[in-house]
Amino acid sequence: MASHIAGTARLLRDGDVAPVREVNVEGCSPFLLTSDHYGRLLPEQLGNLGLTEDELTRHIAWDIGIAGVAERLASRLDAHLIAQRYSRLVIDCNRPLKVAGSIPVVSDATAIPGNEGISADERNARRREIFDPYHRSIDAAIDRRVRANRPTVLVALHSFTPVYDGTPRPWHIGVLYRQENDRGNDRAILPRLLLQHLRAEGDLVVGDNKPYAVSDATDYSLPVHGEARSLIHSGIEIRQDLIAEESGQQQWAERLARIFAEIESTLRAEGLA
Repeated sequence: MASHIAGTARLLRDGDVAPVREVNVEGCSPFLLTSDHYGRLLPEQLGNLGLTEDELTRHIAWDIGIAGVAERLASRLDAHLIAQRYSRLVIDCNRPLKVAGSIPVVSDATAIPGNEGISADERNARRREIFDPYHRSIDAAIDRRVRANRPTVLVALHSFTPVYDGTPRPWHIGVLYRQENDRGNDRAILPRLLLQHLRAEGDLVVGDNKPYAVSDATDYSLPVHGEARSLIHSGIEIRQDLIAEESGQQQWAERLARIFAEIESTLRAEGLA
């Protein structure tokens, strides 16, 4: 049960880690990287949410491997990275607040006992202390870039399971965007270029809006920070078995850094970066 101060639930204590990690804030790249499911920390007072350590290292708790890719990619691109350190089981920072998956009571057939029957105050505390600071940080970074007349190309980094509900997923990487809105306009250029360059690698199975597509029911970051602000943007999903180890994280960061450098040249040539 969360502690209360003046009738308002407080989630994070003095010993808890700050929810937002920012890397390379002054980076010169036009790419702004975000990682909604970077970490798997739990606030001290939530304990283990009633789960075993094995369950808390599974994909239900975070995007396995993406933290290592994101950190390395930010370094190689000289790009600003904004990442969320707490587990998506506390509150999912890429879900609209009103959907069931925002604070899940079941995730991939696993019950989350610590999320059962929590009060409105406790829900609000998770939003106020984790969800809101993360998204305010992204908004503030975009605002600073706009004021400085700097181009911003938003890239949301995620990872996905190699098998879901018993069905293998053949894609090595997926490019995500809102298909019905983005075809044929400037902000769709990033998904098109990513698909083009990734397919040209020759050794990849590339998903076009696979294994997911962007929607208002399943996504928050790209609709709010990309679409609503008319930024060039895309989501990337890398299969988790490819980046579970540091060697894979390094290889994918190097590959993506090379591809993004080529894309940046194209965007600059077209006056978009």
